[in-house]
Amino acid sequence: MVGSQTTEQGDCSKYKGNVPHCCKKTPTVVDLLPGTPYNQQIANCCKGGVINAWAQDPAGAVSSFQVSVGAAGTTNKTVRVPKNFTLLAPGPGYTCSPAKVVRPTKFLTADKRRVTQALSKFLYFYFAQKTPTCCVSLSSFYNDTIVGCPTCACGCQNKTAGSCVKYDTCSSLFVMLTPMVQCTSHMCPIRIHWHVKLNYKEYWRVKVTITNFNYRMNYTQWNLVMQHPNFDNLTQIFSFNYKSLTPYDGFNDTAMLWGVKFYNDFLSQAGPLGNVQSELLFRKDQSTFTFEKGWAFPRRIYFNGDNCVMPPPDAYPWLPNDGYQSTMSLLQALTTALLSFIVLLAYA
Repeated sequence: MVGSQTTEQGDCSKYKGNVPHCCKKTPTVVDLLPGTPYNQQIANCCKGGVINAWAQDPAGAVSSFQVSVGAAGTTNKTVRVPKNFTLLAPGPGYTCSPAKVVRPTKFLTADKRRVTQALSKFLYFYFAQKTPTCCVSLSSFYNDTIVGCPTCACGCQNKTAGSCVKYDTCSSLFVMLTPMVQCTSHMCPIRIHWHVKLNYKEYWRVKVTITNFNYRMNYTQWNLVMQHPNFDNLTQIFSFNYKSLTPYDGFNDTAMLWGVKFYNDFLSQAGPLGNVQSELLFRKDQSTFTFEKGWAFPRRIYFNGDNCVMPPPDAYPWLPNDGYQSTMSLLQALTTALLSFIVLLAYA
């Protein structure tokens, strides 16, 4: 193997010389760390298991390794299709579809005058885990309602001991019972909170907070993809990096956010420091801007490529209706007048 290694060698006792790297039929392969000696590297290898998004870091978005299978033969008729690939990742991981034989990869020699090709090539399609790994909560300055993540968004609390980390209110200590995630109503490792913070004459401001409830996982070089129709008018963003993603020409409603290197690109595991936050300043487009009917909240949010569970639309913190506002304004005016009259009587 070049560019990676297996976690176990297995039983290679039948080999007297030239002992293979691994003799297991179902090996677990791990990426090598940066700084691996050059004679153990190939192109795009040795990322330490961390692969970034293409928009975030093109050079770090690809990872590869090379493996030579001694019993595979030397013709395209004897080479067997690898089976049961699984890509481990935060959470349950990703499974793969059955391999499909496609056209062999072609290679260009260093002098660019000759093309060689592989015996065969297989293509896999990755399928994400079925269980969500993140959820979204919402709040605003114009409504006291805080819409939390949907109950059981990423699974429900198991009643058996050791399912999650519980907080002991008597001793004020965390009781670790095979810790995985903090015991919450949503049971998600990651929660993204969108808070509509301030309203100016020509601008409005949003605060975004990412909280890690996972006691086993630090998220390095995380990224966030958000969809909102006002991203076309994003004026300034604080403490996060920003890149516009335009899947449709002339329509910018999708943005990618990630942490500033060596500042907040490291999302620590659950605890007092297990969160990162930033604020976004949007310019108002009078033809489309409104706080009504949940417009100020995102349409969809993805964390590290995983689709986060959104609250139901009818639960969003809506703007109070005009009748309520008018009643409150009249009541406030009457109260002010009454207080003024009382003060005048007191000094009379």
